[in-house]
Amino acid sequence: MKFINKIAIAFILLVSFAFSSFAQELIVEATPAKKDSVQPFKRKKIDGIVATVGEYIILDSDIDMEYVELSSQGISVENVSRCELMGKLMEDRLYAHQALQDSTIVVKDSEINNMMEERIAYMLGQIGSMEKMLKFYNKKSEEDFKSFFFDVLKQNKLSTEMRNKVVEEVEITPEEVRTYFRKIPKEDLPTFGAEMEVSQIVIKPKMSEVEKQKVIDKLNEIRNDVLVNGSSFRTRAVLYSEDPGSRSSGGFYKMNRKTQFVKEFKEVAFSLNEGEISKPFETEFGYHIILVEKIRGQEVDLRHILLTPKVTDEALKEAKDRAQLIRQRIMDGELTFADAARSMSDEKETKANGGILLNPKTMDSRFELTKMDPTLYGQVSNLKEKEVSVPILDEDPTGKKSYKLLMVTNRIDSHTADYATDYIKIKELALKEKQFEAIGKWSNEKILETYIKINGEYRNCQFMNNWLKK
Repeated sequence: MKFINKIAIAFILLVSFAFSSFAQELIVEATPAKKDSVQPFKRKKIDGIVATVGEYIILDSDIDMEYVELSSQGISVENVSRCELMGKLMEDRLYAHQALQDSTIVVKDSEINNMMEERIAYMLGQIGSMEKMLKFYNKKSEEDFKSFFFDVLKQNKLSTEMRNKVVEEVEITPEEVRTYFRKIPKEDLPTFGAEMEVSQIVIKPKMSEVEKQKVIDKLNEIRNDVLVNGSSFRTRAVLYSEDPGSRSSGGFYKMNRKTQFVKEFKEVAFSLNEGEISKPFETEFGYHIILVEKIRGQEVDLRHILLTPKVTDEALKEAKDRAQLIRQRIMDGELTFADAARSMSDEKETKANGGILLNPKTMDSRFELTKMDPTLYGQVSNLKEKEVSVPILDEDPTGKKSYKLLMVTNRIDSHTADYATDYIKIKELALKEKQFEAIGKWSNEKILETYIKINGEYRNCQFMNNWLKK
């Protein structure tokens, strides 16, 4: 059972990359099916088609997988009926179908193939082997599984693009936010949990020229081995690359000029011809070499090898001493935490705004304590307001180490929503309501013009949407 859960969770994580977290909220809340009096259906031995929406079908097993997904996310499915999940799946298919009819929405197969390779590489890293994956999903071959997975990802991508298009032009004015807030009965005002605002200063150890040169020499050795001796770049990437995202696939990436890579990497990638290998070059992640395998217009298939100079114990100690000195100057009142961050922090993402951390989920400066990253919470939970932490050794997912100073700049206790204090959150709630209304109107219109067929006992479901066109 543990093995099954592990695979299911891995797969759900893969598919979920195609959605934004906000889009997922819309799926669940926009048009939920009503609780109905139909008794839960008995499992059928034959996995049949239970519904058709445009070009897409829904199998009975698709509903089973929805239960697995909800359970893996820790959501209780005890009171969730198959009819409700059926409604959700039909809504997903409706979005995908309408996306195919919309000439402004273009999802390229090359984009999906690239996404699929990345997801499968990640999945293999989680569960170990293709054989286990094929067994769980009852697929006869890797080709069979990839065909299935491609269809899943493409449908998800189409659904997401269509959903985004429906809501992208929905805007809300301050007056609408005020009206939304005023119409909420006082006893029904939402309660916002305790929050805090946090700032940080990051001090990175300096790489020695000796360690940098070792990495450059190693990359030149690999490059020469491939060019002169005909060695496999892919094999060398598997053996030596320190990029966890591409190492297992031999350093492979597909990219275009809009792909989210650092500027230096993209500049080198698009300056090379097919079959050419770059000389070693530096980015914030370390040193790279790139082999361009194929150029398709504005798209490039490439492989790369990343090596990072090792941090010496001496360099790490120097970084800690520097962080300690900065802390002491702040405590002595020589400079403020914000000024120290602007002038001395090595983290470019936060130094410009005085070290203020932004919540990656909301993109504002407040962190709700119950939803805060456990590691960060553990580091700041015992700090008093305006207290500066001692230097904390930090290690990122790639293994890079640095020292950081943290300070809680503001604490907000749990409280009932206040228009002035919580305007941003209230605006988000008001915008969501307006978006839900737009989605509901769009869905009702598109259902009437789309071929929809529901089979068997599911015709007895009491849906919120007019799927049966009664």
